[in-house]
Amino acid sequence: MNANIEQKVATWLAGNYDENTKKTIQDLQASNQNELEESFYKNLEFGTGGLRGIMGVGTNRINKYTIGMATQGFANYLNKTYPGEKMSVAIGHDSRNNSRFFAETTAQVFAANGLTVYLFEALRPTPELSFAIRSLQCKAGVVCTASHNPKEYNGYKAYWNDGGQLVPPHDKNVITEVEAIQSVDDVKWTGGEANIQLLGKDMDEAYIKMVKSLSVYPEIIEQQSDLKIVYTPIHGTGITLVPNVLSAFGFKNVHVVEEQSIPDGNFPTVAYPNPEESETMSIGLAKAKAMDADILLGTDPDADRVGVGVKNHKGEWVLMNGNQTAVLAFAYMMEARRAKGIAKPNDMVVTTIVTTEMINEVAKQNQVNCYNVLTGFKWIAELVKEKEGKENYVIGGEESFGLMIGDQIRDKDAVSAVALLCEMAAYEKSKGKTLFDKMIELYIKYGFYYENLISITKKGMNGQQEIAQMMQGYRQNPPVTINGSKVATLLDYELQTGKNLMTGESWKIDLPKSNVLQFLTEDGSKISARPSGTEPKIKFYFSVHTSLQNAAAFDITYQQLQDKIKGIIADMQLN
Repeated sequence: MNANIEQKVATWLAGNYDENTKKTIQDLQASNQNELEESFYKNLEFGTGGLRGIMGVGTNRINKYTIGMATQGFANYLNKTYPGEKMSVAIGHDSRNNSRFFAETTAQVFAANGLTVYLFEALRPTPELSFAIRSLQCKAGVVCTASHNPKEYNGYKAYWNDGGQLVPPHDKNVITEVEAIQSVDDVKWTGGEANIQLLGKDMDEAYIKMVKSLSVYPEIIEQQSDLKIVYTPIHGTGITLVPNVLSAFGFKNVHVVEEQSIPDGNFPTVAYPNPEESETMSIGLAKAKAMDADILLGTDPDADRVGVGVKNHKGEWVLMNGNQTAVLAFAYMMEARRAKGIAKPNDMVVTTIVTTEMINEVAKQNQVNCYNVLTGFKWIAELVKEKEGKENYVIGGEESFGLMIGDQIRDKDAVSAVALLCEMAAYEKSKGKTLFDKMIELYIKYGFYYENLISITKKGMNGQQEIAQMMQGYRQNPPVTINGSKVATLLDYELQTGKNLMTGESWKIDLPKSNVLQFLTEDGSKISARPSGTEPKIKFYFSVHTSLQNAAAFDITYQQLQDKIKGIIADMQLN
């Protein structure tokens, strides 16, 4: 074990840490040196979105002390930014193991630093935290969650006064303050308990009212109130609000997956509590099939991501991918608002650079401004703030199963997404169609876009270095051809430059720096490489498209697009 790790271990054993923590460290010293090294070899990084990591003792783990030090740094920044002002923050948490404890720890540290703290009385969806920040005019907020990560993880998402996650300059400034906290002795742990107020039913009712206001066709729901809906909260926070929101919309035939209805941080029925995974949605799919339901929906532990299951053109149950879900939602909000006569000439929508280009085409044909921002809803929220009073924000979303409908919240919201997706299903059912039928119609009208994603995991101390080397390799030696088609354009968001590889012409990309590379080929394929900001992974996004002549040609065209992406993956040696 190197001297740096040994010094950190010694500091924890000698310092003001509780006895259980010290005993756990001693046990690791005796029986698991590798785990001890992993736990202390670095400080868990407070990134631009906050903290996320495995729970346990040590500087590289989520625990009372890393959470407390992060909160002290955040509180210091708030006090420097708003000197002498009365400030409030809102705190929420999901169903993960220790989330309530971490939320209470966060609340106590903020309160001890003189801030009024609005702490949700129990677990709630992350989007309600964003809504509460705005409703209560808080200066900031925190939700304790690791989103869809495995059960060993937890995290700490930091928000600013607009209800969105931290963006420049606040993200970097908070990081600087957090890094300045060198010891647990720098943290104000207690003394402000009287500053903590609990949030509950009143905030729930305000949030439900807001979501209900997003409905475009309430009269269609009235006609289709018996739409057969199967919903699974996957042991998470969705159970606290989703059934109530569906009831408020007017849906009367909602069936919750009982096996996954009770909040449980061990997520006993799934390997990963992620609605992107077919295995995670399998119990819900089986129930939907047995009941001959109209739609299946699942939300992740903090209810910001939504998974959707529908019957395809052959009557088979399938899961929509995140891009398809986004296209359905964007198209509905644009087309239905226009048909209803409530569209505005300054309507705008926002998507991200790794999300399907089909959204840009839908917006173009509906004469709606469409903006493309960096990956992450904080950038969507930031653009909404920038355009306030000038353009009318309608919907934003990205391929990672997230949607943000309306501007009353500033983060992805699976609760409102579930409600609107059910409204969409009711709208199509009123015309004798399914959402899958609608998807095919959209492919015929706007072009058949197909996307896929590969994540390569690199764990441990060397993982981040391996990922950095992969990105450096692509930067220094970009591929000349991919799957037989010349690479025409290279977009480097870290260097903020685009380059035409045929002519040598280059230009500036007007977005903040981000470690993303994109290769655009002559045949219209788009390949994006992006290290994950929250997990030890590098993600590769693939997008191809062609025209779809009619519904009868769907299967053969779909197979051709799948084969094309398989060819790209093989050529890039990523399988």
